[in-house]
Parts: sequence; C-alpha cells; structure tokens
Amino acid sequence: LEQMSYHDALRYLAKKYHIEIKEHEMTDAEREAVTERESMLAVSEFALQHFEHNLNNTDDGRDIGLSYFHERGINDAAIKKFRLGYSLEKRDDLASTAKAKGYNEKYLVDSGLCIQNEQGKIYDRFKGRVMYPILSVSGKVLGFGGRTLRKDKEVAKYVNSPESVIYRKSYELYGLYQAKQAIVKKDKCILVEGYMDVISMSQSGIENVVASSGTSLTEGQIRLIHRFTENVTVIYDSDPAGIKASLRGIDMLLAEGMNIKVVLLPEGDDPDSFAQNHSTSEIEEYLAAHEQDFIAFKTAILLKDAENDPHQRSNAIKDIVRSISVIPDEIVRSEYIKECSRRLRADEQMLTRSVAQKIAERIEKEA
Repeated sequence: LEQMSYHDALRYLAKKYHIEIKEHEMTDAEREAVTERESMLAVSEFALQHFEHNLNNTDDGRDIGLSYFHERGINDAAIKKFRLGYSLEKRDDLASTAKAKGYNEKYLVDSGLCIQNEQGKIYDRFKGRVMYPILSVSGKVLGFGGRTLRKDKEVAKYVNSPESVIYRKSYELYGLYQAKQAIVKKDKCILVEGYMDVISMSQSGIENVVASSGTSLTEGQIRLIHRFTENVTVIYDSDPAGIKASLRGIDMLLAEGMNIKVVLLPEGDDPDSFAQNHSTSEIEEYLAAHEQDFIAFKTAILLKDAENDPHQRSNAIKDIVRSISVIPDEIVRSEYIKECSRRLRADEQMLTRSVAQKIAERIEKEA
C-alpha cells in the first residue's frame, strides 16, 4: 500500500507495534551516520511545523503567505494536504527558534535550512518565502522549495534546499507522497513541472500527479515512478522551446520500459491555470481526448518547420529513430517502427536497420 522497500516496511511496522528489531552491532561510523541522518530528519520536521505555524498563526504569515495561496486559488484543504508554510522575513527566525528548542546548529546548516557566515553565525536560508516541503515516499521531510513574493529582480524567485545526506533531488519527486495511492489505483502517473501544477491538479480531483520540480527528469526519478506504475502521461504547456528542451525526458522514460502518452494544453495554459479553470470531469475528458503516443507527438514537434526541408526532415527522422532504439522490448520497438514508417512516409526496412544500428552502437559504447 505504501510502496516502501521491504526493509523500510519492516522498520515501519516494528515502530508502529513497538517491536524491537535486533540487528548486527553497528560500527562507530555506522552509528554516527544513522544519528546524523535521524537528527537532520528531526530538524527538518521541526522546520516544517514551524513554517506551518507561521503561515496559520502569525500576522505576517496570514497577511502575506496565506493571502498568496488563496489568491492563487489554493484552498485550506490543499494547503494542509501539501503542508505548505511561510518563512518570516526575519534573518534568524527559524535558527533562533530551533536553537531555543535544543536543536544543534550543525544539523540546521547540514540540512540546508540555515547558512553559516564567515564569522560562524547562522541565518535562515528561506527568509520571507512561501514554503513547499519535499517529502519522501514515506512522508519524511527531506528538503524545501521557497518562493519569494517580492518583486525585487535581485532576489532569486525560487530557492531550494541543497543536496544533503537526506536530500538528493535527482531521486525525489514533488507530490509523490500525496499521489502514490492514486497512482496505484489509476495505474498511471501524470508528470508536470512545478509545485503549483501538482497542487492545483490535486485540488481539482486529479490526484495521481507529481513534478520533477523544475529540474530535468532523471533516471532515479523515473525508477521511483516505475515502483508504482508503467504508465506515464507527460503534460506540456504550448511553449515550443520548453517542449524541445524536455524531449530527452521522454527518451529516458522509454528506456525504462514505460508506456508514454503526451498531452499538449491549449495555448496560454499550464497545468496550474488549466486545473483552476476546469472541473474534474472536464480535465479528465480533455486528457483522454488529447493524449498522444510519443511518436505522434515527437513527429509533430520535430517536423513542424521541416516539411519542405530534406535536411531538417532527415535529422528529425534520426532523432525519432534514436528514441525508438532505447525501448527495451523488441515487440514494442517493432510496433513503433511501423507507426514511424506510416507517419513519416519512410521505408520500414530502412528504419529497422537504423534502429538496429543505434542499438549496436549503444551496446558497443556501454561495453
């Protein structure tokens, strides 16, 4: 149900029912590593509760943070579900509160919640930002994304937790903790780009949605999805540059043996705005009506400006052949070659040879 690993499931159940797990005697180094990880998780959970308190129980939190979420159309149920928060516009609000509660400065810095200056003093990384916590599959707080509400161009719009012992962004997906049961139930994962895309879609009743949080999709994230389903629908807005830049992610999904569908939203819409302006049934109907397989989608994107240019057309065909070549299942590859031949009006045997050549080149390179 929770899609934990075997060992994590054992530990979870043992803790729940107060059963002692007898393990081998840890070395000092192993004990220290476990202590460090547990301490960083503890301070991250404290930070999350602190940001939630700020959002709901301080004047600035309500007037600035809560107002922002409400203006963006996010209701209180979704705010609670995704545990959104606010970091006060104060240099050391979290640092001083955490230290007063007995948390060690070292773990505040190591987890990326605080930054230490040359004089050794620590201050908050996320001050004056609305906070999006990044949770593990089992619900532990690993890191944060913080968005500034200031118009100052000198201030970065988003600040994210740095890599740490507990947070490796290439192995995490935003919203997976909230979405995992819906993904299993629907046997499909919908992939979007940002925090608000996930929250708005979930609030609108489309709960099997996760985001790569603005980073390019990685093998670690794809394998995480694969634990729950083989079916992925990638939603794009209508920005051609953004689509072309993210096509590599589709190839990586194909290489993992995933079944890929792609949906292009109407011009001017992203998943956040689309979800805010449509009912659950309207979104479901649109997705069902506009899902395309990756060959149809990639062909349309790559051949859009190349129909009368043989050189560009040739490059587009090579690009699609490379995508087909990464598919591990021979039968699926064969079907895609037929589809590619039909759509591109290209000789099927020539495409088959080209795909085989790409596979041979990759095997040789890997060897």
